[in-house]
Amino acid sequence: MGVKCRAFVAIVFILILLGSMWLHGNLADYWNTCPKAYSIKNKILSFIRVNSSDDEVAPLRVCPGQRFQVADLLAHLQAAPVSANDVLLKPYLASWDELIKFLEALGPMVGLISQEIESKTAIIRDLAQKAEKERKMKERKRTHQQSDPVLMISHNSSSDYSEMNHKPSFGYTSVRSMIKWELENGLVDFHKQTNSGCRTLLCLHRALLWLQNFLLELGKDTTEGEHLRSPSDLCKETYQRTLAHHHTWWVRKAVELAFLAMPERPYFYQLVCVETQAEATLVLNRVVRAIEEVYERNEVALQEHGMLDLP
Repeated sequence: MGVKCRAFVAIVFILILLGSMWLHGNLADYWNTCPKAYSIKNKILSFIRVNSSDDEVAPLRVCPGQRFQVADLLAHLQAAPVSANDVLLKPYLASWDELIKFLEALGPMVGLISQEIESKTAIIRDLAQKAEKERKMKERKRTHQQSDPVLMISHNSSSDYSEMNHKPSFGYTSVRSMIKWELENGLVDFHKQTNSGCRTLLCLHRALLWLQNFLLELGKDTTEGEHLRSPSDLCKETYQRTLAHHHTWWVRKAVELAFLAMPERPYFYQLVCVETQAEATLVLNRVVRAIEEVYERNEVALQEHGMLDLP
């Protein structure tokens, strides 16, 4: 069955499935599900490491005429790690912007997944924007109080004098500062589902594991006599051993059907500006290693605060 035929079949089945979801309730409830469904042990087994001894540097070219640029993705991923164990949120979210473009380039069916991921990045950005506005308002109020003698006398005589010089610790700069900020401000609920930055990060974290696995498998070259497996099969297989564990049955079936419409390997070569599988291996391995660094840091931060199984 050709790609166009598979795409047509996938579209028909997905429309039926999505219609069934709508009949059974709010469709958003299915996509927003992020249940306690997978143990840390299984997560570790699902994480596949690229051989870091591969020191070959693949040239990353800008691909004219397309939105996704693998060079931009790698640059954002490499800019995200900070200090010994933290991840800056701005380049982290920027790397997701590129991954969203990557998924959108794979066709409208896979693009459904990118829309859900984009909604998650928007949540964290909105929270950061609101927190920044709140911080600036407090700073202006504090500055005004310090510059007004009457307000200073009144404030000094109050029982809250010790709080006057307290500077709020704005938290949406990095992953660890966000965790600290949301815990201090009571934004994380360990018993029910919320749209906190920490829970949203967890969902993105799980999706990143799937993409790391997929890109790694896609970048594997073959030995003599072997055949390269189709991207569709690789994507379905890596999804089943990672992200599928956190989705409802309906979502799993819809996503797996969407993978039937995935392009063949030559299209992926074009996406990352290479011509052969050997060249693709070099490029994708660099991207996967950068993802590993970010993923492991976030895994440790979430695990330290008991957030790997947020509802």
